[in-house]
Amino acid sequence: MNWSTVSRNVGYALLVDALFMLIAIFIALFDPADTALGPLAISFLLTFIVGAFPFIFVKKTAAISVREGYVIIFLSWALSFIFGMLPYALWGGPFTVINAWFESVSGFTTTGASILSEVESLPKALLFWRSSTHFIGGLGVVVFLLLLIPGASQMKLRLTNLELSSLSKQDYQTRANHTVYIFTYVYLGIFVASFVSYLLAGMNAFDAVNHAFTVSATGGFSTRNQSIASFNSVPISIITMVFMFLASIHFGIIWLTIVRRSLKPLKNEVLAFYAGMLVLFTVLSAFSLKIHGVCDSWGKAFLDGGFQILSYASTSGLATADNAKFPTFVVMLMMIGGTICGMAGSTTGGLKSDRVLLLLKGVRARMHSALHPNSVTEIKISGRNISTEDIYPHAIYIGLFFFIWTLSIIITALSGVDGHQAMMATLSSITNVGPSVGELGTFGNFGAQPSLAKFIYTVDMFLGRVEIYPLLAVATLLFAKERRR
Repeated sequence: MNWSTVSRNVGYALLVDALFMLIAIFIALFDPADTALGPLAISFLLTFIVGAFPFIFVKKTAAISVREGYVIIFLSWALSFIFGMLPYALWGGPFTVINAWFESVSGFTTTGASILSEVESLPKALLFWRSSTHFIGGLGVVVFLLLLIPGASQMKLRLTNLELSSLSKQDYQTRANHTVYIFTYVYLGIFVASFVSYLLAGMNAFDAVNHAFTVSATGGFSTRNQSIASFNSVPISIITMVFMFLASIHFGIIWLTIVRRSLKPLKNEVLAFYAGMLVLFTVLSAFSLKIHGVCDSWGKAFLDGGFQILSYASTSGLATADNAKFPTFVVMLMMIGGTICGMAGSTTGGLKSDRVLLLLKGVRARMHSALHPNSVTEIKISGRNISTEDIYPHAIYIGLFFFIWTLSIIITALSGVDGHQAMMATLSSITNVGPSVGELGTFGNFGAQPSLAKFIYTVDMFLGRVEIYPLLAVATLLFAKERRR
């Protein structure tokens, strides 16, 4: 293991974190009463020193192995979590060590679950840092790192291939080295467009930039206790829905649609599957909300039902209503949508619609082969032939997902959490949805959860964000090294 290569590249990620801490410091300087200035200044200095250290004392190397690549990915995320929790822990208040860790991991993984009951009590600079972790995590600390590595080096190409799953790299129709830039352009485009739209809809600049951070990253942190509902504005709700949807579809499709000035890239089978699920679940939710008297009008039922379905399916976690008051049927639709979620190549978590559609087509093909043994069954998605070998790793991934979820439920329940709550909270964590249901729902928080449960939630968040395999690869490397001793 070449630790020089590892340390220099992890240093890039920490310097990105330090940059956003510095911006938060400037925000604190404009408000003499902002109590986050000291904690942010100390956090910035520590993060900057550790991030810059390898560039001063470690010799530059050009080569990178697969093993080093996985360690870089793991450490970039893990150290971002650790240094990202410093502003919370140093500020104090409700932020015990485990609460600061929870808020940091939830932010960087764009999960959006929170321990805070009074979000609006935080100083503006700390609120900005909190939202910044979404922005950094949505693009990905490793993607930030890749943007800083010059040229088309083998290191850059290899890290790109390790950080982005095979599903994510489809539909870009470009070289792997350019995929990072395309993802970044679309991501920043969504951020800028949502920021301007929020300003035009009447949000102040501070709220607009923070909500643009969270909606482009499909995060969930808001500057208000009651999220989007606090603004009591239909235009703001609709704007949020538009950008939650855009941020949850494959960025390559958006890129090709704009560059080619054609709607042809939108004729995508996975996109049709995802959009169809949203429409069906929205209609069913609206009918349930109206029939059960939760909403007084059909317009309100469709707006609240559609918003919450899209919020969970995009794994954004923003809210216009308290889902603790929703019928069980609607809540289940929300959780199913959050599990299937949006498309690969976006900022969403969950299993991804691509995998689910692939699995459904694989099952159908298997059934057809069983009934017609002599026939040749082809599996196609958007005109691409899919082989059995292509389906296998994704089927394994889905199996791993549910195995980890089951294990998390057991450990969380043993920590003292109610069984139903443990099941829903771990699911919303591993899918990166954030808010769960009931008292942990859209207007609730995780502050009262046991410390062990909070730690399990953060592990699930991390696994969901990096899509399991990188963490398993690092664990395998450590285990293999231990066995050799």
